[in-house]
Amino acid sequence: MAADAVADVPTSLDQINQIIKASSEHDIRLLQQHLDTFSFEGCKAVDVQEPERGYTPLHAAIASCAAATNGAHDHAKHDASDRETQAYETIKVLFENGAIWNQLDRDDETPGCMAHRLGLESLYQLMVDAGVRAEMLLNRLDEYEELEDLEDSDVQPDTVEAVSNEDTDDADAPQLVDGSDPEGKAEVPSASEPTTGDVQSSAYLSSTLSLDDKKLLDESQNGVMMAWESGIMARSTNALLPSPGLKILNIGFGMGIIDSYIQDHKNKPAEHHIVEAHPDVVKDMRVKGWFDKPGVKVHIGKWQDILPEMTGEGLAFDAIYYDTFAESYHDFKDFFSEHVIGLLEQDGRWSYFNGMGADRQISYDVYQKVVEIDLLDAGFDVEWTDIALPDLGNEWEGVRRKYWNVSSYRLPVCKYLD
Repeated sequence: MAADAVADVPTSLDQINQIIKASSEHDIRLLQQHLDTFSFEGCKAVDVQEPERGYTPLHAAIASCAAATNGAHDHAKHDASDRETQAYETIKVLFENGAIWNQLDRDDETPGCMAHRLGLESLYQLMVDAGVRAEMLLNRLDEYEELEDLEDSDVQPDTVEAVSNEDTDDADAPQLVDGSDPEGKAEVPSASEPTTGDVQSSAYLSSTLSLDDKKLLDESQNGVMMAWESGIMARSTNALLPSPGLKILNIGFGMGIIDSYIQDHKNKPAEHHIVEAHPDVVKDMRVKGWFDKPGVKVHIGKWQDILPEMTGEGLAFDAIYYDTFAESYHDFKDFFSEHVIGLLEQDGRWSYFNGMGADRQISYDVYQKVVEIDLLDAGFDVEWTDIALPDLGNEWEGVRRKYWNVSSYRLPVCKYLD
């Protein structure tokens, strides 16, 4: 799991410096000797952090490539390539010894963030792959624990569904878009760590929202939806409505951005269904006349309750969009693995607001790969389209934290596997 920046572990500074130095110099033999010899109370040797910059051995192995990459001459470029190769092998050894892929240094950088900033592509991809392995493993372990908890409980099989539909907070899964960390230093999402600072679904649905033409905020000033997402919603609508007369379902109305694009699209759908759970949003929808629009059907409630009813009624859609707030990756995975298959036409397509881990590039890349694997397992293929985003620096006034810090958006379009 991700560690806080520079854990305060009582250790020998000399021992730490020896490990960091060996990693920085890519001296694998000496590094392995240190890792085998030293042990620290409360922290593995492979994850120690030197106090000045908070570098772990992974940070040190990558940072030492920085000077070599600055050279302009062919000789300097050759040295940089050699050093990157040595760093690659060093990092592999560190991972083999259990290094944590997303520890933060004092500059709030993970080792992968550092590799990305320095343009060290091979090292960056190595860090991404390690993150994917870790997250997939932790997700699987969480699933096994849930099964074990269920087997050990006194809940009878015919009551499981009723229990799962209650407002239980999923405290172990990363949120698609959350409102955590008021200081703006959100850690890379991890399925292994509790999201105690995050907005949970039940708290969000009971909070009072504020809405203007630029943003929708909850009562803690967390951004639920913002106007800068309009370009994304327009492109998503184009991807979901290739022809007129289709049936489309949108889960999560928010500011109504994508729903407005759907209504105004040249390929206007025959039926437009909307699922929305927050009472303040529903009230705003009534004021703005959404309940009276021809062809529009508003379903009030949580999608976890509404979608099974739709399936039972035999409803099927040509297109589905998913954009919720304060829900976890586990919720999202349950949506596409359990519900979409009962609602999407065989030649249909669906998409979602792809905001997982968007507060730093490496977590955005890690979760793209995690989702790809889980989608494939659920029987879906996904096609990505990169959309360049404008500078969002002035968009966050009055918002608790930046939930987006990535230069481009990856628009997913999912279809059944052939």
